[in-house]
Amino acid sequence: MTIAAFSVAACAKAPAPDTRAPTAPRGVTAEAGSATTVHVMWSASADDRGVAVYEIHREGRKVKEVPATTLMTDIEGLAPETPYAFTVLARDAAGNRSPHSTKIPVTTLAATTRDTRPPTRPTSVRGTVTGPRTVTLTWHAATDDTNVTAYDIYQADTRIHTVPGTAGTARITTLRPGTIYTFTVRARDAAENESPDSPPVDLTTPGGAIPTATAPTDLTVTATKREITVTWTPPKPDGAQVTEHQLHLDGHLATTIVWGTTPPPGRATYTFTVQDPPGTRYTVKLRAKLPDGTWGTFSAQRTVVVGGPR
Repeated sequence: MTIAAFSVAACAKAPAPDTRAPTAPRGVTAEAGSATTVHVMWSASADDRGVAVYEIHREGRKVKEVPATTLMTDIEGLAPETPYAFTVLARDAAGNRSPHSTKIPVTTLAATTRDTRPPTRPTSVRGTVTGPRTVTLTWHAATDDTNVTAYDIYQADTRIHTVPGTAGTARITTLRPGTIYTFTVRARDAAENESPDSPPVDLTTPGGAIPTATAPTDLTVTATKREITVTWTPPKPDGAQVTEHQLHLDGHLATTIVWGTTPPPGRATYTFTVQDPPGTRYTVKLRAKLPDGTWGTFSAQRTVVVGGPR
């Protein structure tokens, strides 16, 4: 038995070494976000075994690397009104490096150290689902006492995309099918002053295994200095009422809301107390326990600031 096992192990064929490099990233853009920052974006590279990281280079020297799931980053600590050139390359787990992308020139903005006034919030934000992994957002321009230099797109309070201050549209890719997404837009000026969030836009990509009809809808969240109030419309899968919801705060389960056998008619409301100081940001979302005992799809996510306007 031992000899047979040894013989099998000895004859096992080792996997072939990975010697193929990824393709060079394409679609690289570089936009000056302020006097000291540049926002670099690119399209994913291809590799026979998968890209591990992307390297961002400035004038031939690596200045940053990010995981393969990230297709954008900010380069900080630059000098005002200075020309730079950036390239991006992909690297796989075996250390194979792609060729550099096309070199993209960009010049940082002039310093505006006295500017402390943020832009107004973008308005009339609209979204269109253009595929199972893609949506397009549009908005009306914000105003600023100096100039809007960039618009940042946030998904569930995380920045995922940036476009120039002259843009009024953004195309968001690499999303998941059958998923509810919540997007907001913020304007930014050259001094890095940020506007308040735009009103949220909820979009659901087509496809996926879990029907979106199991998600709570029409979620609104308001706050005072110490309390957060959540209001929503519970789902009714197959016409049945749900009696239990989970409330998630900042991505973690905060509490379970149970009404027993008689849930409230129409919209539901729940108020809870928080201990953090005024100005603290929270993200809130819900999901319902379905009649079969499983948990439904999460609602769209909302962001609220305790004791503050943002």
